[in-house]
Amino acid sequence: MMTYDDILRNLHAGNYAPMYFLYGEEPYYIDKVADYIEDNALDAMAREFDQTILYGKDYERDMRPIISAARGFAMMGGKKVIIVKEAQNIRSWEPLNLYLNQIAPDTILVFCYKYGKPDKRLSLWKNFEKAGGVMMESAKLRDYQVQQWILNYIRDYNKNQESEVKNQDSITIDERVVALLAESLGNDLQTIVNQLQKVIDGRPAGVNTIDAALIERNIGISKDFNIFELEDALIAGDVVKANRITQYFAQSKDHAIQRELIILFGFFANLLIYHYLPDKNERIAASALGVNPFFVKTYAAAARRFSAGKTFHIIGYIRDIDARSKGIDNPSATESDLWKELIFKILH
Repeated sequence: MMTYDDILRNLHAGNYAPMYFLYGEEPYYIDKVADYIEDNALDAMAREFDQTILYGKDYERDMRPIISAARGFAMMGGKKVIIVKEAQNIRSWEPLNLYLNQIAPDTILVFCYKYGKPDKRLSLWKNFEKAGGVMMESAKLRDYQVQQWILNYIRDYNKNQESEVKNQDSITIDERVVALLAESLGNDLQTIVNQLQKVIDGRPAGVNTIDAALIERNIGISKDFNIFELEDALIAGDVVKANRITQYFAQSKDHAIQRELIILFGFFANLLIYHYLPDKNERIAASALGVNPFFVKTYAAAARRFSAGKTFHIIGYIRDIDARSKGIDNPSATESDLWKELIFKILH
């Protein structure tokens, strides 16, 4: 089993394996590897004759034509590339076992198997690797990994720009904006990339910092009405602002109460941990809470507003509102009503 970074490193060095099986719930890395092979394994002329893109849905019941294509000779006398997209639609993989007994040395055969994984207990996949094939699992990011992934994406973007354009100013991104993007966009990497590129490409000339205003202007995520602004309002004891934000949530299809409550619950659960940390040094606290050190000062401010005992009760209030938002012991209260009640209980 190889990682995405290992595979890309080999591909950049021109070291192509005879077979690739790319699988997993996260399609982003599967597409990145397949696209690199599609664009770089052969030169432009050879691609016209010796590169074939197939789709698993066309070979759902019988993949033997794929194997036949892989066994064919390259018309230009060099390598031949066969890329099978949507390979998860193939039902029987037994013909691949026959191919593994005598693989075509000049063929690069790539399977893109998205949104799942093969039965690794089958001897087929052990044989696949023994025959020189490379397998890569592309797993979904955990929610807590998204912020760091965004930071890494911006870092890599800057590196690529610097290699292409000398003296290119690096892009920076506000830490709160990173958290806002992670909260609003979820963990689908292609969605994150698409939205980040929209912001990067939509910057006015000379603007190199991605801030909340730029995010709102380019992709519509409000800089004033989001869960982090709500947390700030609660810490400040600003009843009016907190209610204004939650009423906006109640009227917006993008701010389902249960999703926002999960984030709010996580904040106060972390706050309870913060209260009992023996050492509240920024670096140590950040590690204990699993957050960027930038956010430790927010927890410090919240700890001054809410005692440990009050925080414990707030966690209970959030759980109760979450249950009632799902219809438990709630015959008639609307989302708006539930938000108003929660804000009142938190701040009083």
